[in-house]
Amino acid sequence: MWDADALAALARQFLSYVGVSLAALAVHYALLAALVETGRADPVPAALAGYLAGAVVSYGLNRRLTYASARPHAEATWRFGVVAAIGFGLTWLIMAGLTRGFGLPYLPAQLLATGVVVFWNFLGHRLWTFAGRPVPVLSEETSGVR
Repeated sequence: MWDADALAALARQFLSYVGVSLAALAVHYALLAALVETGRADPVPAALAGYLAGAVVSYGLNRRLTYASARPHAEATWRFGVVAAIGFGLTWLIMAGLTRGFGLPYLPAQLLATGVVVFWNFLGHRLWTFAGRPVPVLSEETSGVR
C-alpha cells in the first residue's frame, strides 16, 4: 500500500507542516501569554484568541508551502474554516477540561491541546482542505474511447 517514495513524500510534507505550525504556534502562544499575563483574559478565551490568530498564519503558509494547493481560495478558505473550527472546538474542550476541570496550569494544558490538534489539522487539511480536486471520469460511451 505505501512504498518508500510515498512515505518519504508524506514525511517531507509533515515536516513542512510542522515548520509552518511552529510559526503559527509562535503567534498563538504569544497572544495567549500576553492576554493571560496582563490579566486581560482567562486562559480558555485567550487560548481560543491565539488559535484564531495562528490560523490566519497557518492558512497562508500551508496553502503555499506545505500542500502547494491550486484549489481556489473561495473553496479552500471555507474548507480550512471547517477543519479549523473543529480544531477550535477540540482546543476549547481540552483547555477547559484541563484548566478548569483538573486545575492544570494553562501552558501545560495548551501543550497537550496543541499535540492533539496538530494531528487533526494536518490530516484534515491534507485529505480535504487542500487535497486535489477529483477529476471526473468519462465512461467509454461518453468519451468514445474503447
